[in-house]
Amino acid sequence: MGNLTSPGIDRRRFLQGAGLSLTLPFLESGASKAMAAVEPIRNKRILAIGNHLGFYPGAFFPKEKGTDYVSSPTLKNIEKHRKDYTIFSHLDHDSGGGHGGVNAFLTGVRKQESNGFPEKNVSLDQIAAEHVGSASRFPSITAGIGEGTDMCWTRTGVRIPPVNSPARLFEALFVQAPKSERQVEGERLTHRGSVLDALRESAKSLHGDLNAADRDKLDQYLTSVREVERRLQMSKEWLDRPKPEPGIKPIADEDRMHIEEMPLFFDLLTLALRTDSTRVATFEIPLGFSTTDLDGVSYGYHGLSHHSKGEGKLTELQVAEDYIFGQVNRLFDSLKEAKIFDDTLVIVGSGMSDGSKHSNKDLPILMAAGGLKHQGHVVSPEERNKRVPLSNLWLSALQWFGVERDGFGKSTGTFSGLDFS
Repeated sequence: MGNLTSPGIDRRRFLQGAGLSLTLPFLESGASKAMAAVEPIRNKRILAIGNHLGFYPGAFFPKEKGTDYVSSPTLKNIEKHRKDYTIFSHLDHDSGGGHGGVNAFLTGVRKQESNGFPEKNVSLDQIAAEHVGSASRFPSITAGIGEGTDMCWTRTGVRIPPVNSPARLFEALFVQAPKSERQVEGERLTHRGSVLDALRESAKSLHGDLNAADRDKLDQYLTSVREVERRLQMSKEWLDRPKPEPGIKPIADEDRMHIEEMPLFFDLLTLALRTDSTRVATFEIPLGFSTTDLDGVSYGYHGLSHHSKGEGKLTELQVAEDYIFGQVNRLFDSLKEAKIFDDTLVIVGSGMSDGSKHSNKDLPILMAAGGLKHQGHVVSPEERNKRVPLSNLWLSALQWFGVERDGFGKSTGTFSGLDFS
């Protein structure tokens, strides 16, 4: 966390101990001391990082498969962790090309085709968040630079925009509002809950007078109401519970959309996971943001993605992607230092493979940590009739997290190329 750490606070000691007070309640008897000596429950976590424009395939994928591959130019930035991650080739969602396919990265289903699916285009993180429920303050945290990649979606097909201000994220995680403000917020939640009750009862009274199509629409509406109710209830449960101490200085609010915000966001998400403020987090790298602050880069990120294999732009694109994976390397270091690396499944990838071609085939996918026995470079069949859906990998990830389900998106089963047991 570098210069973010407050004077007098040892970063390593803080990260190792910050979450304990959240998991062990105070007991008036001497049982607290006995419990403190017991190994705490190791909660599983998911952190997904998505880049709208993908990663240049020629620099991302290794040429060899298995564990003895030679690191590609992009993966050299995380070489020190190579035993702790797996790269996947030939996985995608079998969707059409263009930016519209990017929203299917964590869902397996494009927004445009979601009406035919019972869960629409719900994203992996939101299924995991439903599983967590109110066990943590935030069922999930969506963060990102700028407007994000349209990566996170509810089961009713509603996009969840990312928190794009580090200051706002810091405040939500660590700043306790005054009691008077919390009382007002509690009243607002109660009032909104009563309105939802009235809407739900009115909707039920109409059910018998509707045709099949309208009943389906009404059921979707009631599902949306239940989703709002669930989120409201969790908000009320956590309203008066103390927030953890961050161990870093408050963050000033600035209007910015630069790639160099990434380490600050990664620090905050590491703290959020470590303090059990959430167990599900996502980070979105959007279509357009500034990369010109990086040495040797003169184009914005979107401009670099349209490289047409021009040597100059590819060189600058590699600088930008080196920076991104340099921060991923730093994130892995921080998760290990916080002793939550083996309990956190980290996904890095995109719903687009090559921004210059606007292709959604052969997506760049990397999965790290999670206590898995990683396999280096896993190459799935390239032939169309043998291809493995990326949703199979997402289904296995959800089962690893503890979610009991037999399908997700367009999955045809679990993923057999990596042991999630």
